[in-house]
Amino acid sequence: MLRSGGRTVSRVRADVDRHVGRSYRVAASTALGVVILAVLGAVMGPQWDPVPLADPLVVETSSTAIGSAAPVPEYDVRTSVVSVRLDGATVEAQISEPVGLDGPKPGVVFVHGAGTGRFDTAFLAQARALAASGIVAMVPNKRLDTYTTRHRDYVLMAADYEASVEVLQSYPGVDPEGVGIYAESEGGWIAPVMAAEDPSIAFVVLVSSPVVPPREQAAFAVDSYLRNTGVPHGVFRAIPRAVGMSLPGGGFEYADFDVAPYQREMRQPVLVVYGTGDASMPVIQGAEQVLQDTAVAGNGDVTVRYYEGANHGIRVGGEVAPTFLRDLSGWVLGLPATGDAEPRVAGAQPVQTYVAEPVPEPRWFGDGDVVLALAIASVALIVLGPLAVLVARGVEEATDRVRRRRGAAVTVAGPRFARGVLPRLLALGAGAIGTVLGLVWYIVAVARLALDYQRDDLVVQGGWVVVRVLGIAVVVVGVLLLRRCRRIRLAGQVPAPGVVRTTVLWSGVIGSVLLLVILAYWGVFQLGI
Repeated sequence: MLRSGGRTVSRVRADVDRHVGRSYRVAASTALGVVILAVLGAVMGPQWDPVPLADPLVVETSSTAIGSAAPVPEYDVRTSVVSVRLDGATVEAQISEPVGLDGPKPGVVFVHGAGTGRFDTAFLAQARALAASGIVAMVPNKRLDTYTTRHRDYVLMAADYEASVEVLQSYPGVDPEGVGIYAESEGGWIAPVMAAEDPSIAFVVLVSSPVVPPREQAAFAVDSYLRNTGVPHGVFRAIPRAVGMSLPGGGFEYADFDVAPYQREMRQPVLVVYGTGDASMPVIQGAEQVLQDTAVAGNGDVTVRYYEGANHGIRVGGEVAPTFLRDLSGWVLGLPATGDAEPRVAGAQPVQTYVAEPVPEPRWFGDGDVVLALAIASVALIVLGPLAVLVARGVEEATDRVRRRRGAAVTVAGPRFARGVLPRLLALGAGAIGTVLGLVWYIVAVARLALDYQRDDLVVQGGWVVVRVLGIAVVVVGVLLLRRCRRIRLAGQVPAPGVVRTTVLWSGVIGSVLLLVILAYWGVFQLGI
């Protein structure tokens, strides 16, 4: 009995040792696979390491008041709608003008930011405030037949807005030599083109102007939004890989448009305005570049104002900042004296942590069409194989049912996957696809939080952990499938007999590996390297 009991204990210990050894080998193989994917992810594309802004712009005073501007008067406002003929199109524009003011009046043409841009929804507060102070304001509808997400031409758009300038210059009661332009956001890439090519434009107002090329501004904005949202450090690697590549479907040629050459030809007085609560714009770097670029043209008439807590539209609490409207009217009415009035840089002290700089181009996955095609092909390899097998089995069973009814012999069952292979193969493919979908969900969820200036650690931190755990789980399943196939071959059997099943096995494995490589590229397996 003792001897029999000893042999039982020995067998139990041997089983435990084998189980521990098997678990150790699975864990070691998984760790090796994750490291390989981490190294691939690191070498396949650029890292993200923005340069801190070392030379901040210091305001001269906290007051935004324009030094030599007179008190702003107040008039009733009358509006009318006119048509503006463009090259190949016609748009409507709303003109707001003061009632009861005689004599030539200055005028302002508004240049829209990104989006549809209609006079009945855009610049309502600004146009009314200008008109109430004695300035004729014109808000044209944006031309949309030549403006899409993929294609836009800022030089051609400048020509379209120039038509509105000509209309306002000839409008009754407007001083043709006193018409300037007000550009917001994306309009900051258009207005300098207009000013450089039309010396008759009297002044330029740049509000929340990106200044740097669109691709640089996009990377800067994404970085700022992600930092405000509190995402893990590993997520930032995706910035240059997403912003730096060409997007699927082509287009977006304007992403590298450089407005600096046009700013270096601006000789008009310029008012530069930012809100300190605008995380999407390089608020210090933008103002500094405008100052530097206009200096090349010998233009020292640049006034910079920062408004405390104001967002991208210079709004505080949902309303356009009243002090901004006062300063805007005072600056326009006081020209040319206000063009070089002191203080030159004033308002709330802006903060910009990092420099908006050129985005490195991905080395391997720089073509978005290639990335998308590779992802679709990988999913197809995973899905179509098992579907083909299921269809073949369905046809087989349907044929057998018909033959049984007729009393004929049934089909001899063809070869099947070896035991344990198909479940692991299906789990591998489903896990890889599921992890990709999880990553997409995470990106969308974080983007929504970022754009709403919200934080949610459960989504931001927990979601990233879930995605990474899913990725590691897929590697574990891949290791288990590989070990299972190896044991089957050592036993003298074939994991996937027949050409069809061999093809299904290899297509599933290749498709899953490709998806794992794509996930590694986007940072799912990174280990700080």
